[in-house]
Amino acid sequence: MRDTPRLESARLVLRLLSPDDADALHPTFADEALMTWWSSAAQKDVEETRAYLAQEGRADAMQWRGWAIVERGESDEAIGFVSTGERRADVSEIGYMLARSHWGRGIAAEAVGRVIEHLFDAEGQRRVFADTDPDNLGSRALLERLGFQLEGTLRGEWETHIGVRDSVIYGLLKDEWAARRR
Repeated sequence: MRDTPRLESARLVLRLLSPDDADALHPTFADEALMTWWSSAAQKDVEETRAYLAQEGRADAMQWRGWAIVERGESDEAIGFVSTGERRADVSEIGYMLARSHWGRGIAAEAVGRVIEHLFDAEGQRRVFADTDPDNLGSRALLERLGFQLEGTLRGEWETHIGVRDSVIYGLLKDEWAARRR
């Protein structure tokens, strides 16, 4: 599995996500409206959140790793996270979550963008993709703002706590990312 290095941006520090972040992140994982589009229902207690965070480093075929999002100059408290899973060599899936109290300030775009920059520039990955619910308009807008292209819809892809759902796939190639930054 690849390392999860500390990353920094103008306003943020992205550090290794760990079960120790459960107390800070549990209110977000317990937010029923926010969790509507997640693959599982809102979490009932902090121990459920701790168990979820413990499996971010699990050794499965995707090799997931996670970065806690922390505001620079504030406490070390996580306000969200960005996770990546390497589907195959140099192709990663990306996911993210941000506490509702921090929405509307560009924090998610800054954090996700910084991780993408690391995947392409430092690790030499060639493709990053995300899947999201078609009705998760906020996530779709974030991906499009970062330059991801809608690649298609997988019908009836996920059986979730809100029923069987389609999934829309967004992809971003290394050369597309580089062209946007010129």
